[in-house]
Amino acid sequence: MWGRPCILPMDIAELQRCLKPALIPLGALYGQAMRLRRWAYEAAHVASWRPNCPVVSVGNIGWGGSGKTPLCGHILRWAGKREEHAIVLTRGYGAKPHRLPLLVSRTENPASCGDEPLLLARSHPLARVVVDPKRKRSGPWAYERFDPDFVLLDDGFQHLPVARDIDLVLLTPHDLGQGWNRVCPAGTWREGEAALSRATAFCVKVLPGRQPDLGENIKHRLARFERPVYTFALKPKGLMRVDGTVRAPDLGGEDYVLATGIADPAQAARTAESFLGRAPRAVLPFADHHAFGAQDLLRIHALAAGAHVLVTAKDAVKLAKLPGAEAFWVLRTELAFGPSTFAETPFDQWFAARFDELAAHYRPLAAQELV
Repeated sequence: MWGRPCILPMDIAELQRCLKPALIPLGALYGQAMRLRRWAYEAAHVASWRPNCPVVSVGNIGWGGSGKTPLCGHILRWAGKREEHAIVLTRGYGAKPHRLPLLVSRTENPASCGDEPLLLARSHPLARVVVDPKRKRSGPWAYERFDPDFVLLDDGFQHLPVARDIDLVLLTPHDLGQGWNRVCPAGTWREGEAALSRATAFCVKVLPGRQPDLGENIKHRLARFERPVYTFALKPKGLMRVDGTVRAPDLGGEDYVLATGIADPAQAARTAESFLGRAPRAVLPFADHHAFGAQDLLRIHALAAGAHVLVTAKDAVKLAKLPGAEAFWVLRTELAFGPSTFAETPFDQWFAARFDELAAHYRPLAAQELV
């Protein structure tokens, strides 16, 4: 059972299939426009901002939930262990900031900053998360104030006004299969496959269930780029009440419903099922980045009818202040890397080596700023 009507990924895919003859030429034109845009920045016809510290971009070739925020969180967790301070530049999708740039505090209203920036700010105290759709503006603003060890550019693959040193490009099994090089509106890609040559490494999000063709698709599609390819998955690690008061390993086999406002609610349902050993009794999907309100709570409680309610961490930051949501369960996950291809070392070791090399390069330049 699903809640309110929504457009599912399969609906979009079916529409694209029916209109394929008309959409493919449009996708080719859009891809060409994106190539010209990228050329203008690379040829310095359009200026970009580059700080005197490493810049790491986490982005994807297509739209949808490819794991950008969890990977940003993983990098910030790695940096926290080394006491490296980062500024995170993010658009804050769906946010309505009361000022720009907006430095996100732990107590910020999620409507002002967006759910994902707030989640990062609360989880990583050494990082400064800054919301602004113009990251060429927020970057210098934050760099001058916080003197970071590095800049993390969230959803940055197509955000060319900020130069980067490491470009981590996220892909999904769909990107590597039926969706390969299908540029919107004919598919989900924002750019054509030639853009992948700019990647420093690829990170492929593995979905719940068997994907027997994934390894072959990785080799077939990505070998020509001669970049390391790392697979990762979001592994459940337990449950927590939305108000943070109680943790539990599972639901003891009891019924639950899933209510979530993420890009792919079906994926969240599969993850929950694999962890809890049974499918949700019902799924209530909301639009991605949905701003939950009192009426939404009434609908969720009516659907649950006494069963447990499960939400994602991204939903929880918006539900926390709503009376009636404190007893909902949050599915806690962690990013775990799996097998790699064309890589000589695990991701963290590869990333640390690249980062340290860049930091050594920028250190004298940063010192000159202080003279």
